[in-house]
Amino acid sequence: MSSIGTGYDLAASTFSPDGRIFQVEYAQKAVDNAGTMIAIRGKNGIVMVADKVISSKLYTDNANPRMFNVNDNVGVAVAGNYPDGFSLKNYAYGEAMKWLKDYREPMPVQNIANSVAEYIHIHTLGISRPFGAGAFFVAWNKQTGGRLFLVEPSGLNYEYKAWAVGKHRQAAKAEIEKLKIDELDVQQLVKEAARIIMAVRDENKDKNVQIEMGWVGEHTNGKYEEVPEEVVTAAEEWASAKLDEDDMED
Repeated sequence: MSSIGTGYDLAASTFSPDGRIFQVEYAQKAVDNAGTMIAIRGKNGIVMVADKVISSKLYTDNANPRMFNVNDNVGVAVAGNYPDGFSLKNYAYGEAMKWLKDYREPMPVQNIANSVAEYIHIHTLGISRPFGAGAFFVAWNKQTGGRLFLVEPSGLNYEYKAWAVGKHRQAAKAEIEKLKIDELDVQQLVKEAARIIMAVRDENKDKNVQIEMGWVGEHTNGKYEEVPEEVVTAAEEWASAKLDEDDMED
């Protein structure tokens, strides 16, 4: 019996005969077909990078950012459908505020990721549409070092050393695996992350794109921050020169 057909993809509450939930798979496609986003944990911090499409020259600088603070110490980067991701960011922020009010301390990154994962999962159980977005959550402190979580549209929540999502995720993962990320400091990660994003772009299709970066680590004293524009620009220039050099060697 075919699992593809009318009736099995009308609601997230319906299983197909072979146990698939098509609405959740469609939601994952929204992330898989979006702009590439990577997150890498190095020896003293974490860097997140998004390749963001700028659909109009009339946008103000950094309109519709993909990266935000959940609290002072935790950053989130949303991939996929932007309004869905923005809603997840707002939910995470609300949970962090409740935790701070109840316990008088910042909500740990793992608790935030778990809470958002449960919230997403609830939207796969009933008549609600699943979220067509995923979210990276990152934090760093001297006791535990860097921690990096990805919450997927199904509600899955895994911790990673590094990961990539979006349309060029496989190529990006292959490039990340070539690096000795545990030996790289944050400044090196910024350069390598920019190189990877630029290397996996499709020159014919990926036009009017902009790199957005966020970081947290020893250099920020555990505070999540947006990477300064001049640092991003310098990383892009280094990456462009490095890619040209590699092309000449080939």
